[in-house]
Amino acid sequence: MGLRKAITDREPVPSSGAPLGGCVRIGILYLVFSIYQMPGAAAHAAPFAYVANAGSDDVSVIDIATNTVLTTVTVGVSPEQVAVSPKGHFAYVTNPGSDNVSVIATASNTVVATILVGTGPAGIAATPNGAVYVANSGSNNVSVIDTATNTVTATIVVDSGPAGVAITPNGAVYVANFVANNVSVIDTATNTVIATILVGQRPDFLAVSLNGASVFVPNQNSNTVSVIDTATNTVTATISVGVSPTGIATTPADIPSIPTLSAGALVLLLAAMAAVLALRIVTRQASRPPRPPRAI
Repeated sequence: MGLRKAITDREPVPSSGAPLGGCVRIGILYLVFSIYQMPGAAAHAAPFAYVANAGSDDVSVIDIATNTVLTTVTVGVSPEQVAVSPKGHFAYVTNPGSDNVSVIATASNTVVATILVGTGPAGIAATPNGAVYVANSGSNNVSVIDTATNTVTATIVVDSGPAGVAITPNGAVYVANFVANNVSVIDTATNTVIATILVGQRPDFLAVSLNGASVFVPNQNSNTVSVIDTATNTVTATISVGVSPTGIATTPADIPSIPTLSAGALVLLLAAMAAVLALRIVTRQASRPPRPPRAI
């Protein structure tokens, strides 16, 4: 439904003031609905899910609106993890069997670059400013990819067997070292390790709380989860769980969803509100009785 529908699909305007206001309200209601249906009204929507298929060396692209596989993209050998750039333009896939990262353009769902990294890339995550960090489990380092050029700009030595990568909202990088039983903390400003935190045995993939205050690390051989305080980079709690914990995720706070408008839609909405105000003023002035002539 577009602006033409909002403007033309209404009854003739009567001469009296009150019905005019009702007609205007109907027209504006159509306009608001059409704005919410315009491209860009649902900002930051994620239309696809990307699934790494290690056995078939490809990635399934799922349309989340219909829950169907839209296409399948061939990548490197034994793809493991996927990270999407902050603006959603690219999906980065680690391929431990070919020691590289495949870059999928989300607009076309095709591989547009293949980036050589360390040995056995596993975990991967993107920072808010657009850098991608790849944990190379076989070479005990982390590759930093610049998403603007899709090239490796730094390689950071960490401890033995880096696996999972998690990034806090302010951009700090936490890497779980599966063999060394610790977590490396990387400062993204200098791309250096600023802390090493001892956790349980065989830490794997990890997760960050919504506010970035805590990092949760499942320890496979200890059957526990270590909780790291990101302000002090120390373990503040150890939680006993089931046998061989691996994956972990945190839920967001119970915040109501608020629809957002694109810049163009917002301008149209403001223009519609201004039109309502102008019509109300004209209607009010037209309904006033004429003033009696002044006595001379």
